[in-house]
Amino acid sequence: MGKTFNRQFKLLVVDDNVNTLEVIKRNLTHEGYKVSISTSVQDAMAVLETNDINLVITDFKMPKTSGLDIVKHVKENFKDIGIMMITGYPSIEGAVAAVKEGAEEYLVKPFTDSELAACVQRVLEKLVHRRTIQIKESPAKTYGIIGESNEMHGVFGLIEKASATTANVLISGESGTGKELVARAIHYGGDRSAAPFVSVNCTAIPDNLLESELFGHVKGAFTGANDSRAGFFQIADGGTILLDEIGDASLNMQGKLLRVMQSKEIFMVGSSRVRKVDVRIVAATHKDLPVLIKKSHFREDLFYRLAVLDIAIPPLNQRGDDVLLLANHFIKKFSEEMNRPAPSFSDNALQSLKNYAWPGNVRELENLMQKLAVLIESDFIDISDLPPGMRFRLQETKEANRSLSQVETEHILRVLASVDDNRTRAASILGIDRKTLREKIKKIKQKS
Repeated sequence: MGKTFNRQFKLLVVDDNVNTLEVIKRNLTHEGYKVSISTSVQDAMAVLETNDINLVITDFKMPKTSGLDIVKHVKENFKDIGIMMITGYPSIEGAVAAVKEGAEEYLVKPFTDSELAACVQRVLEKLVHRRTIQIKESPAKTYGIIGESNEMHGVFGLIEKASATTANVLISGESGTGKELVARAIHYGGDRSAAPFVSVNCTAIPDNLLESELFGHVKGAFTGANDSRAGFFQIADGGTILLDEIGDASLNMQGKLLRVMQSKEIFMVGSSRVRKVDVRIVAATHKDLPVLIKKSHFREDLFYRLAVLDIAIPPLNQRGDDVLLLANHFIKKFSEEMNRPAPSFSDNALQSLKNYAWPGNVRELENLMQKLAVLIESDFIDISDLPPGMRFRLQETKEANRSLSQVETEHILRVLASVDDNRTRAASILGIDRKTLREKIKKIKQKS
């Protein structure tokens, strides 16, 4: 953010120390912000009622009332205002309370001008993200797939190229990334869109039923074959067949698929009659096929037949703000199904969703949003509503001019705040035992 951009933001600084107020105001004004000041919580509340404030920066300990009072007041009455806590008393209880009440950042005195500026910028960036995501009535859609990241625009470009041809396509990506959505986009975006799209799970077909399932059988071909039945390739004739999880296919299945791809012909089980099929093949896998080839678990000749065009779908944790777009889309979708207004997300909740690793990718995110739509009774989803492993941790200050003791203290406070002061969990995260953590907490309290 440059100074020109910063001019759009109005900040309110609350501190009972007039000298501190003037220093902070001077520094932030120099950064381009419009800054108001208050020496008490009561005065600050009056300013909030009469001014359009974007960010409140409040001291923790003040006479008569605590800075937590204004944090709570802002969160209850002004959901579009960011909050930042500053304090000269870095207590564990204070850090936990500040995060619980809704402070996005917790900055410990003394801090440098650059630390202050960086902290303010982080909070305002979250505010901009929240407004961008939640003001949009509907997220951008391309081929029915939600995503605006550069990584997904690359995927969209490959889908467009694949749709314009009949070449075989190999789609790779982790489980839950949406490989079938991409396959459907290729089919329905091309000339075969009026013909069938058939999805076949290669893992689910036992070898003894393989030929019958893929190519069909005639009446009397085997015990139980009371009628003739078409196979997947016949059903997909003229259209597209998706061979999902092709990496799990047996070598026997791979050989039969290769023969069909080479000849464009099939034999129904129990029949000697050759049948021509015109099927576009799209394969998908979560496995690394070149590695399987080296282990002799996958046929190299089949790989090259399939991978005429190769589309790699990025995992969700590499798609940036797409996580927020998808979360917003799913929460609206499931809320509409339940005939209720969609709840909005707090800044901390959005940041937690973005920071989480998402091992289950889009499928995991969709399941979580469905769960929240069912369980949340309020109109607001906060960090406390998310699973423990997703909860937001305050970002580390990256200034190099701090002592090792300061870095350790701040990190311990952050971890304790992130686990609601559960010292057993905090000790596990920190990689120390409870006794060691207890001693470190005792020293922190003595310093404060």
